[in-house]
Amino acid sequence: MSTDSSYDVTADELRQFVERYEHLEAEKKDITDQQKEVMAEAKGRGYDVKVLRKIIALRKRKPDDIAEEEAILDLYKAALGME
Repeated sequence: MSTDSSYDVTADELRQFVERYEHLEAEKKDITDQQKEVMAEAKGRGYDVKVLRKIIALRKRKPDDIAEEEAILDLYKAALGME
C-alpha cells in the first residue's frame, strides 16, 4: 500500500498547526491563572479588584476617548440630577 507524499506532508503540516494551537491554549490558561493570582494577591492586600480591572481597561484606551466618555457621563448625570 503506497501513500501519497503530498498527503503525508499535508497531514504533518495539519498536525503541526493543531499542536501549535493546543500549545498556545495551554499558555493562555497559564497566563489566565497567573492573572487571577495577581488579583487575589491585590485583593488580599485590600485593593478593590473591580476598580483595578477598570483602571487596567482605561490604560488600554486613548486619553481623548476617555475624556469624551467622561464628559458624556457628566452630562447625563447632570440631566438626571445625579451630581
